[in-house]
Amino acid sequence: MRRYPFAFLFLFLFLTLPVLLLAVPAASAAAAPGAQVLTAPEKKAGPAAQAQGGPEQAVNLRQAVRAALRDNPEIKARHWALRASEEAVGVQRGYFYPSLSFESRYLRTDNPTYAFMAKLDQQRFSASDFAIDKLNSPASVNDFQNSFKLDQVIYSRRLIEALKMSREDRAAKGLDFDRLRQKVTMETVRAYLGVITARNFLGAAKKAVEDTAEHERLAKLRFGSGLGLYSDVLRADAALKEAQSGEARAQSAYEVAKRALGLVMGRAESVDALGTGYKVELDPVGTYYASAEERPDIKAIEARYKNAKNAVALATSGYYPEIGARGQYQWNDHRSPIDGEGSSYQVAAFLRWSIFDGTRREHEVSQAKSRVHEAREGLDGAKKEALFKVFAAYQDVQEAQKSLDYARAELASAREGRRLVELRYKNSLSPIIDLLDSQTMVDSARTRSIEAQNNLLEKYFNLGFESGRISEFIEKISQYSE
Repeated sequence: MRRYPFAFLFLFLFLTLPVLLLAVPAASAAAAPGAQVLTAPEKKAGPAAQAQGGPEQAVNLRQAVRAALRDNPEIKARHWALRASEEAVGVQRGYFYPSLSFESRYLRTDNPTYAFMAKLDQQRFSASDFAIDKLNSPASVNDFQNSFKLDQVIYSRRLIEALKMSREDRAAKGLDFDRLRQKVTMETVRAYLGVITARNFLGAAKKAVEDTAEHERLAKLRFGSGLGLYSDVLRADAALKEAQSGEARAQSAYEVAKRALGLVMGRAESVDALGTGYKVELDPVGTYYASAEERPDIKAIEARYKNAKNAVALATSGYYPEIGARGQYQWNDHRSPIDGEGSSYQVAAFLRWSIFDGTRREHEVSQAKSRVHEAREGLDGAKKEALFKVFAAYQDVQEAQKSLDYARAELASAREGRRLVELRYKNSLSPIIDLLDSQTMVDSARTRSIEAQNNLLEKYFNLGFESGRISEFIEKISQYSE
């Protein structure tokens, strides 16, 4: 190559041109306003280390949701899937850039044709090589060949449509990711409400123990004064043991609920909920219908419907020609793989057009059009299903509101009934069994009231999830308790 200094300039251009072409779009993408930049989630300590960590943390609803959206394992896993789809766009875009390759090979042959070509490439051919004996039976020839090859697509309808599809697929997966965030938000809300409900159940169980212990005290006083029976004391004691067992179960359920909240938040330790109760306010159902059609998963299906149309264009791209250019620079030497006795280049342009492929294109186009119809029907069905789920969720909230009112009224009636029975028992007008039965009614009514309150909140947030407004619901409802 010392004898061919122009080769250095040629190689420099071939090596730097692709780098420049790749750097320009990368820089513009990074500077684009509103571009979504995904970064790797922060690494944290392992589950065992977290489980042995410090004191139990208590969070409000918004803090719990923020932590879940940051640390939930499902969110983290889907994050990398989204990154992969972004890279798929880059892979498809890369086909439009020049493809540069380097090849180095060694050949030793006495084949007449290859020996003839090798000497020509090395520029060592002389008049004596035209002798018939040398042409027919040449001596063995060594050939070290190095070459740079450049391929550039100029026009390809197939690649254009494929790039459109990869971008649309990336958009659809981004919308799927948004819906996953809403799903994880709803799971966090359920776990958060589960902690509040379990704590309320524990409070009800402790109250039941207090009330039953008071009944046992009354039974012992009456027995000690000769006005009651020892069987009343035994019945009251048995009822107290049952209430204490219920308290132990409620305590265990409370601990499990806190651990479940920590799990959905991406933690191995238990997390308590600061909230106690929330106020529910409903808007007209029409507002929820409108937002349901803008849900991320519905938009993702719309994007895939659009991509199905792009697939038709991709199938029809087979009817169009492909145009490209190709260049090659090589140098040859018979002694060293580094030096070059001879060098040469090739520059070519090509047009490739498939005239007949056995009707494969026609069937591919028909197949793609069928997929379009399938996607359209799927989109129509998804929209109808979303509206139905909003309707059902709205009805569930209204039903839950009425059930809570009935449960509270039932609890008030049960408490009043127990008060009257307790007065009758103190005056020896009712047996201990009536008092214990009235206490059982109070405990059951208290449980149903707690369940009804939790059910109302869960149905309310489910309406937010089905309408795609779960985050808005959290911000709206949190202001009443935090």
